[in-house]
Amino acid sequence: MGLQSRAKFEIVSLNLMALQLLPHALNISPVETKKLCLNGTPWIWHLLEECVRNTWEYWGIVTGLISIACFLFAALPQLYVAYQNGKVDQALSLGFLLCWLAGDLTSFIGCYLTNQLPIQIVTAVFYIIMDIIMISQFFYYKLKNQKITKCGMNMKNSCIAWVMMCILLCLILPSQLLLRNKVQNSLLGSNENSHGMVEISGFVCGYLSCVFYLGSRIPQLYKNFQRRSTGGTSYLLFALAMLGNVTYGLSLILKMPATQYLISLYFWHHLPWFIGSFGVLLLDIFITA
Repeated sequence: MGLQSRAKFEIVSLNLMALQLLPHALNISPVETKKLCLNGTPWIWHLLEECVRNTWEYWGIVTGLISIACFLFAALPQLYVAYQNGKVDQALSLGFLLCWLAGDLTSFIGCYLTNQLPIQIVTAVFYIIMDIIMISQFFYYKLKNQKITKCGMNMKNSCIAWVMMCILLCLILPSQLLLRNKVQNSLLGSNENSHGMVEISGFVCGYLSCVFYLGSRIPQLYKNFQRRSTGGTSYLLFALAMLGNVTYGLSLILKMPATQYLISLYFWHHLPWFIGSFGVLLLDIFITA
């Protein structure tokens, strides 16, 4: 490849990376963006609308899909164990499940508002679905094993706190989405402050998800300590969750750009999700110990 051709290729690559990291920076339609992805992997483009042009990016997508599969199958063994013994409320902490769901919700909101990778948004949606299934099973057996009038105060307080948090999210999310659409449909120069607010809100949600993820393990550790047992919990739940976090973080690492400046920009742009994936591994080891 000649020097001139190589220079043109690097310029196009940098422009594409800039579009992925800062899609608001230029007013470019999806059709125009697609024209720039001439050498991308077709099935990834059609599935995720993400332009993958090299081996590292390709395997980044593959490991991201493996992460989705890990979390999808992580819940199945726990659902089966709970179905067998019917005592999921005695094995899993409600605080653990609610914090896990809250982490996935805030992660999804943060991914959307800060324009994270498409695979991250898809992953967050799958996580939320599995969380809802597990929490639904928890309440089903909780109410089945004891009368509703005899539910403990802890469960009542947890439900109230969860409802209040959901209401807060429902109030924040629509306003932020409307603000984001307004920014996308306006010129950059006249909406820099609004765009900045959307980005800040997204990163706040991203860091909140880290707090929820890390905090979710504490109620489960406390419950295991009280019972002095991990009976009723599926080891595969935490083993696959750990594998899912590793592959999720690895998928972000594999997609790091080669240019030093873009590496720094990429790292700070995805920092909350790096923390959320790698930060919980140590706590998961303690839970399964």
